[in-house]
Amino acid sequence: MKILFVIDTYDTSNNGTSISAQRFAAELRTRGHEVMILTTGEPGEHRFNVPNFRMPLFQPLMDKHDFDFAKFWGEEAVSTIRKAVDWSDIVHCFLPFALETTAQRYSKRIGKPCTGAFHIQPENMTSSVGLGKVEWVTEVFYKQFRQNMYNGFRHIHCPSQFMADMIKERGYTAKLHVISNGIQDEFIKAGHRNMEMGRPPKAAEYEGKKLIIMVGRLSGEKRQDVLINAVPYSKYADDIQLVFAGRGPKYDEYVKLGSELKNPPQFVYKTRDELIDLLSQADLYVHASDMESEAISCIEAFATGLVPVIANSELSATPQFALDGRSLFLPGNPKDLARAIDYWLDHNTERAYVAELYRKAAKRYSLKNSVTLFEQMLQEEIDDCKKA
Repeated sequence: MKILFVIDTYDTSNNGTSISAQRFAAELRTRGHEVMILTTGEPGEHRFNVPNFRMPLFQPLMDKHDFDFAKFWGEEAVSTIRKAVDWSDIVHCFLPFALETTAQRYSKRIGKPCTGAFHIQPENMTSSVGLGKVEWVTEVFYKQFRQNMYNGFRHIHCPSQFMADMIKERGYTAKLHVISNGIQDEFIKAGHRNMEMGRPPKAAEYEGKKLIIMVGRLSGEKRQDVLINAVPYSKYADDIQLVFAGRGPKYDEYVKLGSELKNPPQFVYKTRDELIDLLSQADLYVHASDMESEAISCIEAFATGLVPVIANSELSATPQFALDGRSLFLPGNPKDLARAIDYWLDHNTERAYVAELYRKAAKRYSLKNSVTLFEQMLQEEIDDCKKA
């Protein structure tokens, strides 16, 4: 197949949707498909580039999130969008924004198969401007996304059953395909290696410390603040070293918030292999986010053999990964998070046993399996388009 991915920002490694697009594209190419990307950024191989749109007032926030919106009007952009769609056998739109909507509508006009994905929760967007818990604002976004784009698809990829249920309840009419974004084999292999050979010794800077990791963009809805605030409530407060892997607009705030801890948090940005090495040294993984459509970073962590501690938020898909209530805590509650952390740090033998259960559970979320299901969805849309 000649597959066109449409996504405003493709090159960043600080955005789960972009990372998923990169990994799916690479895996699809290994299977003999041609994959091109319609996006912003620097021209390169396998790309159709449109200019980015600098959004008045909000651009500084977009820059902190490493995100650019695409320009979809003007002769250059329109010509590129049409050329990209014309090239393809099928179009897949990752986001609900103007570039994707324009590509979808042109696809429909010329009878080109086109599918969508629901990766971004409206709550993620509204949280960035302090409105994440204002329900009517969130509902407006769900409604606009449905009317402007999603009910124009026959097939939608949802990264979790949670996300599929959320949009089905809101009147989305397409067939919903629940397909994990998938984790790379390297994380699964690392978990097997850690089980067979033992976890590697900690780096000198972490010796004698309880190393707790959280991976994700430093933004309000991810709630790294809850983990920082939990440390003083832990009996291990003087021994805990927090490491946050990610970038984002809350960096300065979180550095200040953690400065009073005996071991101030580290904020790092790692390559995949460096992240695997860090996770393999850790004692626990915490995912404190209030809002998630899946949270691949959590799966990657427990694939390496870490027990996760997850915020049991009703707006997050991540609690689905908890094998039992010991891996859950009340969302936004530092004291309850400290309770869960202390439980696992108190029970080393039990933690090692449960970590192995999590490691085995991670195998079902392999990228290869996800891409196979994704291929099936694309073929179903091609067949349905021919019938239509």
